[in-house]
Amino acid sequence: MATEIRTPFEEQSAAARSARPQVRPRTEGWQQATDGDGRPLLQFASPKRGKPPVHLADMTTEEREAAVVALGLPKFRAKQLATHYFTHYTSDPAKMTDLPAAQREQLVQGMLPPLLTETRRLATDKGDTIKFLWKLHDGALVESVLMRYPGRITLCVSSQAGCGMNCPFCATGQAGLTRNMSTAEIIEQIVRANAAIAAGELGGDPRKGGQDRVDAERVTNIVFMGMGEPLANYKRVMDAVRLMVAPQPSGLGMSARGITVSTVGLVPAMLKLADEGIPLTFALSLHAPDDELRDELIPVNSKWKADEAIDAAHNYYVKTGRRVSIEYALIKDMNDHAWRADLLAEKLNKRGKGWVHVNPIPLNPTPGSVWTSSEVHVQDEFVRRLNAAGIPTTLRDTRGKEIDGACGQLAAAE
Repeated sequence: MATEIRTPFEEQSAAARSARPQVRPRTEGWQQATDGDGRPLLQFASPKRGKPPVHLADMTTEEREAAVVALGLPKFRAKQLATHYFTHYTSDPAKMTDLPAAQREQLVQGMLPPLLTETRRLATDKGDTIKFLWKLHDGALVESVLMRYPGRITLCVSSQAGCGMNCPFCATGQAGLTRNMSTAEIIEQIVRANAAIAAGELGGDPRKGGQDRVDAERVTNIVFMGMGEPLANYKRVMDAVRLMVAPQPSGLGMSARGITVSTVGLVPAMLKLADEGIPLTFALSLHAPDDELRDELIPVNSKWKADEAIDAAHNYYVKTGRRVSIEYALIKDMNDHAWRADLLAEKLNKRGKGWVHVNPIPLNPTPGSVWTSSEVHVQDEFVRRLNAAGIPTTLRDTRGKEIDGACGQLAAAE
């Protein structure tokens, strides 16, 4: 009779699995939507809703010029308008004194219609983190979070109102996907954040944050880690990225290397992103290296398994030369086991060295909830094992927990 032969890693993992409890993912206080087969419902298509008004940031340079001419003005006014919006971060006609006074209101109404209405703002005690709640034209709500760090100012932007990925631990996905955001709605979050910075509304010491340059402070880094799955709104997100990196006044004049696009693992879109030729930073929200757990934790894993997502992330490195980030929220007794750290290291090292960096994310301590933070010694051991295996690993400094602005906390409720 044949006997099963196990590798040393499998023997070690089997022993480790029996030594620690295994908490299973489950929703708390809400019910996951399911499909006809009883599996968590995934929404890839945006529900049909009224489109937001067309905005200068939705147009190409040629389209802007044509729109200005259609309003009865010479096309060079389009560049002046773009300068006000992308360089001075304003949509206020009263500040546009280089435009004809009699036509300013008409031009702004036609080219810079209001997109986001600020309905609430929360700031941390030190004022170096601000969470904005925005109402869109149709009443949909989204949030963005502005953060000052040493040497940079980061804005966490939303790409969808709600989210269709239905992850049981994420506040954003509880109500499902409301709709995709437009390119201009994504860009407007940055413009409004820059206006807040210019007005002195972001706290903290300017000498310890922002870019090393002589002109005014502004957002230096973008992370697509707000509401929504960015790669499920691929075209509008990429159009927004192109505007972010376009030189002023055509766009925001940002560095592509300071822009991070994150995904839970939409593999076809990941492969497409690698061929865009834009040196973005790419992040994969993995949260579990094994399909048994990831199927429950990240429902899209039912379509593209963990190894497929890791392969696509590695492909991004191969195509772009840009090191990939693996995001991993550490959840007590659910995914923080030492054997999972070893398995993650094994899978990443199998694809080569120097291509990846792991960011474990501490959760908020939440007594009585399955979604609570790992114990400190467990967290430290997880990080130690990855580093010992040659995987650069840095515990993420999570901002905004006190204002529900941290990872997975954006729920956009008035």
